[in-house]
Amino acid sequence: MLPIAILRFSPTEGPGHFARWLDRHALASTLVPLDAGAAVPPKARAFSGIAMMGGPMGVNDDLPWTAPVTDLLRDAVAQQVPVLGHCLGGQLLANALGATVARAPIPEIGWIDVTIDDSGARRDWFGGRAAFKAFQWHYDAFAVPAGGTRVAASRFAPAQAYIVDDRHVGMQFHVEMTRDMIEDWIGTGAGELPDRSSASQQSAADIRAGVPEHLAALSSVADDVYARWARGLVR
Repeated sequence: MLPIAILRFSPTEGPGHFARWLDRHALASTLVPLDAGAAVPPKARAFSGIAMMGGPMGVNDDLPWTAPVTDLLRDAVAQQVPVLGHCLGGQLLANALGATVARAPIPEIGWIDVTIDDSGARRDWFGGRAAFKAFQWHYDAFAVPAGGTRVAASRFAPAQAYIVDDRHVGMQFHVEMTRDMIEDWIGTGAGELPDRSSASQQSAADIRAGVPEHLAALSSVADDVYARWARGLVR
């Protein structure tokens, strides 16, 4: 089977738990580090699937890879090559399919409750879970693209995940987190964190305090999402 392309937009926002999941299931992948100047692959059919990670930039920023990534994603959807988007990746897919991505009214940082409000997605993509604590760190938010189904929400963002053609999934939250990634983000994003937590934005201390309770459960959510997504890989 062809490898899965993993598009990385920031050196601190690598594939994390997704890479571990791929290794466990003996699925080959190719990292495309756009943050290091790698070229965007021109054709989706060179891969069995395309996964996109997060990043501190926005889809509306003037970046050299934005247009080529948009073309690649549109090609992937047209060629039925499954796309998986984490946070920025979910925003890029939504934007490529014509949906608006704009500044969120309320940013979300830390462990935030997400509800799965589509029964089919709850059963097929999220292991039957009606809700879980997701890890969030975003200032922008996507609208659901035409032809997509909104499947998740939070108190602060009505569109937290969507599915297109039962094959492509975009998430506003991060299921790919590892303990090391959380520590890296706390360090590199220290200036963005409040001293005291609010309902939508947590302090470094409260983010760390949530790791023992929430990280393993989040990785289990990720396992179910990745397993369902992988069923659509081009073989």
